[in-house]
Order: sequence, then structure tokens, then C-alpha cells
Amino acid sequence: MERAEAFDLTCASIPNRNLVNHCVATEVIMEALARHFELPEADVERWALAGLLHDLDYAETAEDFERHGVVTAEMLEGRIDDEMLHAILAHAGKAPRESLMDKALYAADPTTGFIVAAALVRPDKSLANVEVRSLLKRWKEKAFARGASREQMAACEELGMSREEFLALALGAMQERAAEIGL
Repeated sequence: MERAEAFDLTCASIPNRNLVNHCVATEVIMEALARHFELPEADVERWALAGLLHDLDYAETAEDFERHGVVTAEMLEGRIDDEMLHAILAHAGKAPRESLMDKALYAADPTTGFIVAAALVRPDKSLANVEVRSLLKRWKEKAFARGASREQMAACEELGMSREEFLALALGAMQERAAEIGL
């Protein structure tokens, strides 16, 4: 599946623009992670697509979270490869985290909301001036970005990355493409 088709499918499946922005932000982080691991360009594209497509079923499963990930995998069966499907299931806890892609998507997913929350509390409401040190400070505040699971983000250690290294990579990737994610 090409990126343009994946983006159109994401927009058609997710009526909420903020959720589409979340998917694009996850795409951006996944692409940056694949480049960090020096994967071949074809894999960089696959990782990015997995990030973009991971929440296709969110509107449909918001009230039935047990089906989240499963419906997306069903929608994409035969359209993307098995590793991508597995990562989408793993991000939702419906499959074990086995591959590097599984672990990356699991950690990247909540990180987008955490970073966006850090931008939105700033007076300029922009990603441009968010710093890693402020993210590390906010990490300890349980009330801040409550929906962004610290445990899930801490799974970056399964990637062999420290929290600081992971947040720096994710923030940098999101800052580079802030206009695409509405910030």
C-alpha cells in the first residue's frame, strides 16, 4: 500500500481530525525510529505505514476497546504484510510484542499524545519550543497527559533506547513535520 492510499484510508476511517493527526504523528515517529535503526528504505516505509494505519478502527471500537486493533487488522488483511498486521495487533495488546516494529509501535503510540500535551500547555501552543528536559520533567507528573501511559512509553527500553534518547528522537521527528500534525 502506498502512503497516499494509506492516508486517504485513515482520513476516511477516522472522522476526528485530532485522531488523524495522532496517526500522522505516530507515522513520523515510526519513520524516525526505522531510520535510527538504519533499516533499509523499504522497511522505513513499512514502519511509517504501520504508524499511520495503526488506529483505523478507533472510531468504531472506542466503545468496545476489546476489538481495538483486531478490526484494523481485519480491514487491512491482504493489503499490508503480516509483520505490519502483527505490530498493529501488538500495539493494542492483542498480540505479544516480538519484533522491533511491534515494540516501536507500542512505545510510539502514547508518546504522540504526551508530546502534543507538552506543546499545548505552552503559551505559543507550538512544538517548536518544546524541549526534552521539559518532557522528562512532565513524565513524573501523573496528572499531566494522564492518557499517555508512562509504562507503555517506557517500553522504549525494549528497543535498547533510554527514555531521554527515545523522547528526543520522537520530539525531533514531530517538530520537523509539525505542520502535518497540526502544530
